[in-house]
Amino acid sequence: MKTKTDLISRASATLGKKQLIAIAVLIALGGIGGVAIMSSGPGKSGAQEAHGHGHDEAKGHGDGEHHGESKGGDGHKHAEGHGDNEHHEEGAKGPNGGQTLTDGDFGLEVLLAEQGGAPRMKLWLSKKGKALAADKVKVTAELTRPGGDVEKITFKADKDVLVSTQAVEEPHAFEGMVMVQADKESLIFQLSQKEGLIAMTDTQIKTASVGVDTSGPATIRSTLQLPGEIRFNEDRTAHVVPRVAGVVESSPVALGQQVRKGDVLAVISSPAISEQRAELQAAQMRQQLARTTYEREKKLWEEKISPQQDVLQAEQALRETEIAVANVRQKLQAVGASASASAGGLNRYELRAPFDGIVIEKHIALGEQVREDTNVFTISDLRTVWAQINVPAKDLPLVRVGEKVTIRSTSFDQSATGTVAYVGSLIGEQTRTAQARVTVKNPKAIWRPGLFVNVELLASEASVPVTVASDAIQTMENKTIVFLRTPTGFIPQPVQVGRSDGKRVEIVKGLQPGAKYASTGSFVVKAEAGKGSASHSH
Repeated sequence: MKTKTDLISRASATLGKKQLIAIAVLIALGGIGGVAIMSSGPGKSGAQEAHGHGHDEAKGHGDGEHHGESKGGDGHKHAEGHGDNEHHEEGAKGPNGGQTLTDGDFGLEVLLAEQGGAPRMKLWLSKKGKALAADKVKVTAELTRPGGDVEKITFKADKDVLVSTQAVEEPHAFEGMVMVQADKESLIFQLSQKEGLIAMTDTQIKTASVGVDTSGPATIRSTLQLPGEIRFNEDRTAHVVPRVAGVVESSPVALGQQVRKGDVLAVISSPAISEQRAELQAAQMRQQLARTTYEREKKLWEEKISPQQDVLQAEQALRETEIAVANVRQKLQAVGASASASAGGLNRYELRAPFDGIVIEKHIALGEQVREDTNVFTISDLRTVWAQINVPAKDLPLVRVGEKVTIRSTSFDQSATGTVAYVGSLIGEQTRTAQARVTVKNPKAIWRPGLFVNVELLASEASVPVTVASDAIQTMENKTIVFLRTPTGFIPQPVQVGRSDGKRVEIVKGLQPGAKYASTGSFVVKAEAGKGSASHSH
């Protein structure tokens, strides 16, 4: 092979000095370029070629660059079986596509991948770059979820890999420790995963009116809701009848009018009233005559003129007339008529209101002939009404007399409180429910008879250790979640809910007391999470 010196010597024979200098410069530049290429070391990985830089630079990347949000050609290929490590690259990738961790001479590669239809954790161990047999090491892991729950993971050897015996449920957001016993040494590797993080600054949170609250204990009061209907208070409702037959002369009140006790509802001309008043007047006249006779006989007997027997007879006649007068008066009082005849005559009968109330029914007209048992008016005092409740047999033990309840209208936003005044003893044959009622105060006449209502009463009361505001509960991918606050935003935390009273919700699993979460406005955080999932395509 000819050297550079040979080439220059041959060229000097045929070329001038200036030409030789130009050729020498070109050859020197080519050599320098070759040395630069050789000194660059092994070729870059596919991910480095795509990004145009080493993966160490990933420390300065936003989380989205490792969650499929960067443009095509980023070198993030989806491993077979959907390896979740593709979303958690905080360090360099290992030979199996997982995250690599080191502790002295020991190395650990961690990969979250689906196996058997569930996401599991896979581990590969090495020492000084040489793989360790999976069946020769003992490994356990502890994962601390954002909600404070600690999940212990055990592993079993599967050929050259350690596979978790239980699934690692999503979201894969946790701080973890992997404890390894290998070659009589105890190792601890720190593991961190941040899948599903929703980045929001304090300013964004304040602008979006997202409230942040703290989980803690509370008293959950579960309620029983029963259907009901507003009815007239029958203890304050009267069906007014004339009690005497006659012809209507006038009726000064109108339907729906408020009346006071003693107000005249109607005037009736009644022959029966005329006869009773005439009988009363005759009895009163006989009584007056009998009293005069008695006084005369008594005076004669005192003067020794008449015998005592005449005095006794006169006294007996007086007592009989007094009884007759009292009897006629009682007859008039029984039908509500006054004893004295008014300017209208002996036959004038005035029908009066028995108490304060509203005329809710009127079945009488001027000149109408009415009978003594005709229901001509219905008056009800609507300052109190009844809420009639239909109670199924299974709920009867919870509905007790004196129990406090809340009545809510189904037609408008209005509520009232009351107590159960009556619970029926019989179950309806058709409805299979018992009747109960609540007396409700109605000073503004809001609760109108016939209105359908819901009656809520306390079914149970319990103190629970962990609760959140009801506004905090959201659903994502058919999972009930709470958005936990992190230093850089929020992260969805699956939870299992228990009892609720409409304001607070019991958290049975997935959250510890003292955790900060998005309460009011949590739907805004969910919307932000939806934007991220839309751009995070698998």
